[in-house]
Amino acid sequence: MQDPFTGRPTCIQGRRLPGPAGRAALQDDHERRLAALHRLRAVAAECGVATDPDRDLVTLPEDAVSLLELGDPIWARLGAAIREWRALTPLRALEDFGFPAGPAINLEEASLRLRYLHSGVEASAFVALTDQSVYKFYRPAEGIDKLVGSTFAFRPGEEQLLQAEACPGDYRALFEKLLLIDALGMATEIVGVTPEGIVVAKQTLGDPLPQGDDTSGRLPPVLIEIPSRFLRANRDHPRLFFHGAERGQARAWLVADLHARNFVHGADGALHVIDIVAAPWPEPPGGPLIAAWLARVRESPQAGALGLVADEEL
Repeated sequence: MQDPFTGRPTCIQGRRLPGPAGRAALQDDHERRLAALHRLRAVAAECGVATDPDRDLVTLPEDAVSLLELGDPIWARLGAAIREWRALTPLRALEDFGFPAGPAINLEEASLRLRYLHSGVEASAFVALTDQSVYKFYRPAEGIDKLVGSTFAFRPGEEQLLQAEACPGDYRALFEKLLLIDALGMATEIVGVTPEGIVVAKQTLGDPLPQGDDTSGRLPPVLIEIPSRFLRANRDHPRLFFHGAERGQARAWLVADLHARNFVHGADGALHVIDIVAAPWPEPPGGPLIAAWLARVRESPQAGALGLVADEEL
């Protein structure tokens, strides 16, 4: 299949859920994109190019340092890193998606090729008139220069408690979040990024849940409940998720914002999460009790907050 806006291969079309090969390819794309962004940031730092925040890197055109490449190998490495990044995350104009040309960005304006669904804090969602796939446009945060999406900031609380506060994120955090959404079962593909810094993602169409539905007992089983004595988060239903276990490189993530508006019923009848707020679990993890619990649930997701205690220790 070809994407109707880019002509590039896609495994997402309308309500159709990709098979195992398509899902594996999507995960591989997400992983390679994050690795390419890591390499781009590293080489850019060697060249003295600002990397924080990272929007300036994410939107670099393919020929951004073409003249400098001729004079110094380090700039040649940067040019190669930019081209690798652009191959995985192409620049796309809003006009490619049917939005009117102009200096102002208004995603609520009529598009000739998309039907408007809704807007949230981070993104505006549309359905393509051609193939009925969902396209999400993640906008840079208003009033916060060059930040995008949401992540969590951690700080220590009382005793063993961690406090997790949702806050604006950078582009790496957004691409990590989209990787996790795809890993949790909602096919998610990166279409590209616009010169203004808007990330365009594509998802399978599903049927929304009624507003206010209680999702606490219906979350994906891979999401592990976090004992309240270990964490407080200002988003709904915070859970622990280990990603990468199949490769022997499981990393712990905090995943939250799991309310009804962030779920849909798919064509397979299952419940699929379409959006989250997420962040890597911090290092150090928040004290010896939390560290011990993380080690236990990594091996056995049903492990309790406290491990077994030897009789002589009681």
